[in-house]
Amino acid sequence: MAQSPYLSRVQSEMRPGVITQDGFLGNDHRELQEILIEDDATVKRLNTTHAAIAARMHELMEAGAEGLGLPIDVPPHFEIQVDSVRGKLPCPFMGGTIVQKLNTTVFNTRLGREITYTDLNIHMIEEHGFYEGRGSLFRMPPEELAEILEMDLREPPPEDEEGATPRLCVRKDDHDF
Repeated sequence: MAQSPYLSRVQSEMRPGVITQDGFLGNDHRELQEILIEDDATVKRLNTTHAAIAARMHELMEAGAEGLGLPIDVPPHFEIQVDSVRGKLPCPFMGGTIVQKLNTTVFNTRLGREITYTDLNIHMIEEHGFYEGRGSLFRMPPEELAEILEMDLREPPPEDEEGATPRLCVRKDDHDF
């Protein structure tokens, strides 16, 4: 299926130098639609939702925000540091969302692994199912996020208002992939 003109415009916004110096796609040369579909399938295979992943990221960011700039221990075995960077970033999906530049680093001391994400990552995962392209600075494969953030994947994902798991959300008025 051909990528919609909307997703093509969004993909051009994600290129290096448009919104951020490095962009959002890394060395991933696939169409945005393909990236979204692959990550959506992974999230479904993990028995969770983009909203649940984003909620866990937000929960840990909020817990770490108490020590703004300094690492803080968060039970049961996380060390979280939230750093504020001056400025704001617009969402490349062109919906008008602008977020603060906050970097959250979550170190899982039990696993000895860490991941760093931004407020924009939380938004793009929750609203658009976008985890960035392969090789990008903030690429977060859904399975890696779920493991490091210790998400409970035993329960079935919640259903949305229509009774189905969340769709690939790109923009409320454009579902034409």
